[in-house]
Amino acid sequence: MLRFVPMILANLRRRRLRTLFTLASIAIAFGLYGLLAAVKSGFDANVQLAGADRLITMHKVSIVQPLPLSYAARIASVPGVTLVTHSTWFGGRYQDDRNVLTTFPVPPESYLRMYPEYRLSSAERERWLRDRGGAIVGRTLARRFNWHVGDRIPIRSDIYPHANGDYIWQLVIDGIYDSQDPAGDMSSIYFSYDYFDESRSLGKGNVGWYIVRIADAKKGASIAQAIDARFANSSAETKTGTEKAFVQSFANQIGDIGAIVISIGIAVFFTMLLVSGNTMAQSVRERTRELAVLKTLGFSDPRILLLVIGEALFITFLGGAFGTLAALAAVSRMSVALKQYLSAFVLTPAALGVAAALIAGLGLAAGALPALRASRLRIVEALARR
Repeated sequence: MLRFVPMILANLRRRRLRTLFTLASIAIAFGLYGLLAAVKSGFDANVQLAGADRLITMHKVSIVQPLPLSYAARIASVPGVTLVTHSTWFGGRYQDDRNVLTTFPVPPESYLRMYPEYRLSSAERERWLRDRGGAIVGRTLARRFNWHVGDRIPIRSDIYPHANGDYIWQLVIDGIYDSQDPAGDMSSIYFSYDYFDESRSLGKGNVGWYIVRIADAKKGASIAQAIDARFANSSAETKTGTEKAFVQSFANQIGDIGAIVISIGIAVFFTMLLVSGNTMAQSVRERTRELAVLKTLGFSDPRILLLVIGEALFITFLGGAFGTLAALAAVSRMSVALKQYLSAFVLTPAALGVAAALIAGLGLAAGALPALRASRLRIVEALARR
């Protein structure tokens, strides 16, 4: 088949402008696919990293409704629960309103035990545990703002005013944490809940949600029911589910990214199929007499079929490869800027495998009908056409 590559190239050069536009259309389609796949990967990463042995207990009405701090001991007494900690959405901004930071007041010791994948040096860990006004920040966030251990950073809350009446909270960086998983969160700020609760003038004695570790992940559903039963008919009833479902609910607030990617992909590739199929059909019609001459020279019907399909595969491969490489380059450059929001903004091997399958499928689908018609040409009728 390789010996027919010069013939395929000659055919593509016949209508150079048409070939160029077709290649550009295919490249744009695969570039768009690559960017959407990277976005989906970023949203999926946090969901996949959620612990199977961790549950989230939040207010039954909405996550914005707080829960009493006193619930911690009652949750810990449920059989099967091995550790309880909590977190609260702080709503932080730094310097500029555009710099929205994921900031959480947490109990340092139990939180670090709950998430052992967060890595701190022993000195930084001890410093944070002793410093009530201290905080730890993710490595990605520290690099973004050029923060270092010992820096004092003013974080403005969107929700909680300080006891002094100001919304600016002064935090000292006691440590910069990394994640054991490269796709893990390294873009958040955590500071002491005790300091937060003592210093705030709104909502004292409440937390946002509880994180619960259980001994047996298979018993997660029954333990969740037992936790919620403890607070049934109370003033703050709870809803407990897996951490994965909790993280997924955050992602779903933006939309079903998977469905969006699939919908856009189907629309784009259906359009590309029409464009590529039309290009191949026109190419075959323009070469009807030439194909008849090839048959006269001894080219069999299967060989004509393979020649036309090879041409379709060649043009889709060129366009698809260029678009995918452009997407890889764009994702590589954009990943640094988006690291704070999408921890795994990458094109995964699975996504690249799907791209390769789409290239092959698009080429075969676009060239199948024109190739079939070309192989069935009758020499006499084809030579008689003008």
